[in-house]
Amino acid sequence: MALQADKGRQQSILRNIDWWTIIIYMALLSFGWISVCGASYSYGDTDIFSLSTRSGMQIVWIGTSIMLGFVIVMLDDRFYDTFAYILYGLLLILLFATIFNPHSIKGSRSWLVLGPLRIQPAEFAKFATALALAKFMSTYGYNIQQWKHFAATLLIILLPMTFIVLQRETGSALVYFSFFLMFYREGMPGSILFTGVAMVVYFVVGIRYAEVYIGSSPTAVGKFAVLLLVQLFSIGMVWVYCNRRIAWRLLLGSLGITLLSLPLLTIPFNISYIQLALVVAMIGYLIWEGLGSRLHHYYFIALFAIGSTLFYYGADYIMQEVMEPHQRSRINVLLGLDEDLRGAGYNVHQSEIAIGSGGLEGKGFLNGTQTKLKFVPEQDTDFIFCTVGEEEGFVGSAGVLVLFLLLIWRLIYLSERQPFHFGRIYGYCVLSIFLFHVFINVGMVLGLTPVIGIPLPFFSYGGSSLWGFTILLFIFLRLDASRQK
Repeated sequence: MALQADKGRQQSILRNIDWWTIIIYMALLSFGWISVCGASYSYGDTDIFSLSTRSGMQIVWIGTSIMLGFVIVMLDDRFYDTFAYILYGLLLILLFATIFNPHSIKGSRSWLVLGPLRIQPAEFAKFATALALAKFMSTYGYNIQQWKHFAATLLIILLPMTFIVLQRETGSALVYFSFFLMFYREGMPGSILFTGVAMVVYFVVGIRYAEVYIGSSPTAVGKFAVLLLVQLFSIGMVWVYCNRRIAWRLLLGSLGITLLSLPLLTIPFNISYIQLALVVAMIGYLIWEGLGSRLHHYYFIALFAIGSTLFYYGADYIMQEVMEPHQRSRINVLLGLDEDLRGAGYNVHQSEIAIGSGGLEGKGFLNGTQTKLKFVPEQDTDFIFCTVGEEEGFVGSAGVLVLFLLLIWRLIYLSERQPFHFGRIYGYCVLSIFLFHVFINVGMVLGLTPVIGIPLPFFSYGGSSLWGFTILLFIFLRLDASRQK
């Protein structure tokens, strides 16, 4: 009887599992293997299936990933809810131990070397963190708009991020910012997401135009523009959350004084000081309005303006003291401050040449000259998308992006049909991670985003990333298969 019940349960799982997602997964694995072959193949190689080649080893990783996915869907769905915190704790211990790893690979201590096997715990920490977040946020009484709950949620993310940064693996740590997309879906105020976007704008504008001056005056465009943006963003928040009449008053005052100060550009005077004075005056006015109306939104907007100003003035410190030299160089290249085609900009420049040389239909399987002659560093890992562009052309590249788009769309659909918070939250965690990886990886290959060194899901060579993404995806498929219980 027990055997029949177990058999019936397995049949139920296989019947309810989302086979469309599995088809997309298998298609991505297939195209990924073809890309690894193209990226790692050298003229004269006779056996692409040999375990001594990267294409041969990738078959091993793909086979073990498929078996791993099967094991995951056969486990009881309650396992992931029950042991979420335990899995998270174990991965934290592993991440912490990896900091003291004596093996350094390309300047990073993120790999554990076990004989011939190399494992990167940071890849597995993603699914463990997603499970812990889903467990905590689905607890009865949880409210993301309460600061104590939100702070505890941030702590779950910050712990693995900190350990990964200490391993000198900044790119993998930045992936955890993708969870903010899930937070927004679960009720995080839009102002927090807007604040994050505003910080990026301040950093880019402030750094990009820090050495560009208005005419012959000592007024830097970057500082002037950022301080003006702080005022405009703050006024916009007053318009949305407080009082439109006061917003109009602040806007007229800010723009009026700014226009009146423009004639001072003809003399050696830095009008950024006037902008800074306007920011300080606006902060004081917001606090005054908050005291008079007892509306707390004024205090939060004042805090936004203070934080924005401090963030901008701290941007230079972050660039000079926090970031590694190669990271600073990559950002300067991305922002157009440096060209450096032989140094930091070399990878991106060569990948752009490889993609451009593919044309519409590509050069064909194993016929890419840029990749065969190894012009592109890391062409079978972080920069593998350039192989797709060269060998399969625009048509193949667009096809791969359509597959990822279908996967993202399917994950949204599956997440929204979950009957419980745990499944929905975990589903959006999976969605956020995949979206971040695809957007950043493809963007850095095309020169649109900084080179931070993260893999393209199911394409980049390696067992850790492939297993990590497989575990992440198939846990969600297992949860979805039991949604009708």
